[in-house]
Amino acid sequence: MQLLKKNSELALIIKAASAVFITYLSMYAFRKPFTAAQYNNIMLWGVDYKILLIITQLIGYTISKYFGIKIISELSANKRTITLITLMAVSWVSLLFFGIVPAPYNLPFIFLNGLPLGMIWGVVFSYIEGRRHTELLGVAMASSFIISSGIVKGVGSYLLLNLQVPEMWMPFFTGLIFLPVLFVGVYLLHTLSAPNEEDINARTERLPMKSKERKAFFKQFAPGIIFSVLIYVCLTVFRDLRDNFAVEFWNSIGMNNIPTMLVVSEVPIAILVIIIIGSMIFIKSNKNAFFINFLIVFVGGLLLFLSTLLFYNQLITATLWMIIVGFSMYLPYIAFHALFFERWIAYFKIKSNIGFLMYVADAAGYLGSTLVLLFKNFNNTNYSWVSFFTFSAMITSVIIIILSIANYIYFKKLDKLQVA
Repeated sequence: MQLLKKNSELALIIKAASAVFITYLSMYAFRKPFTAAQYNNIMLWGVDYKILLIITQLIGYTISKYFGIKIISELSANKRTITLITLMAVSWVSLLFFGIVPAPYNLPFIFLNGLPLGMIWGVVFSYIEGRRHTELLGVAMASSFIISSGIVKGVGSYLLLNLQVPEMWMPFFTGLIFLPVLFVGVYLLHTLSAPNEEDINARTERLPMKSKERKAFFKQFAPGIIFSVLIYVCLTVFRDLRDNFAVEFWNSIGMNNIPTMLVVSEVPIAILVIIIIGSMIFIKSNKNAFFINFLIVFVGGLLLFLSTLLFYNQLITATLWMIIVGFSMYLPYIAFHALFFERWIAYFKIKSNIGFLMYVADAAGYLGSTLVLLFKNFNNTNYSWVSFFTFSAMITSVIIIILSIANYIYFKKLDKLQVA
């Protein structure tokens, strides 16, 4: 009987992990394929058209995060699947009109493409939150962040180079290719069983949060929410600095084989982060797991600070520094997605959902990312990329260290009040 139960549990984990991985990977086929094209000889307002497309979509994606604070937090279980299908359909139809309408008049459709996509994470994660294995499932979903962009761009490039699909139509047809994969993912999600009694006892029941519940939650944890969001903004902005400026950084130090360096500096990070965060399912105590997150964030900030100090003094190589920097950012970043908010709700036993906390953090984080992208593309100042990177890393690390300590102190005081 015990063996049968374990086999059933394992089958559910495999099904749920496959579902979130496949579905979120498919989302990238609607979000990222246009970046595989060049859109040469197209300018608008004196700016390269591809740059405008990237910025316009990101603005739509960022606005979507603000909508998500209400929409995702209020989403009921019986409306998840239709919401997911509707959001993906709107995104794909926008790509259809992006192909039909000639440039540059098709620019608004890339905004409409990004507008629904920012809510996909919240809908997909709502199927797996509140379970004893949520961390493991969250890592499976987060791992799609790492590989999906490359896969989607590869398919888009193949359509352009081998099938001579026009650049404006390539995003639509890339989405079409991934539609069957998306349907499989959505079907698997839709047929997942709800969290059982053991899950609810271990992690607290997850329910929609109306305006009244969101206000009460914020009032109860205001300082902790503010500290957490500020940490997440720092992580998101510096992660994007590293991602967006990696090529410029390698160029500035005379590195020739940049594609190899990009792979070498990312693969070890992905493997290590997935192992660490996934292993958190073995910590049954919500309190312990919750407070371990503060240690994860603190260690991330400290690693960033120390490695930058060593690199600045030429005691470690640029490659090793970039690997440590990536690890120090992605470890707490993925912890926020798969661990921190999940155990927050479970430890304080509040009948709510991750959507509210995650979308407040994401809305602020993506606003920061948008500003970073605007800075990258419209700032003409000449400066050393090495100096810029090291300065940014030092500032970010100090802020994260201070905020993680402040957040820990706040929740420790709250913990003592709860025990009392």
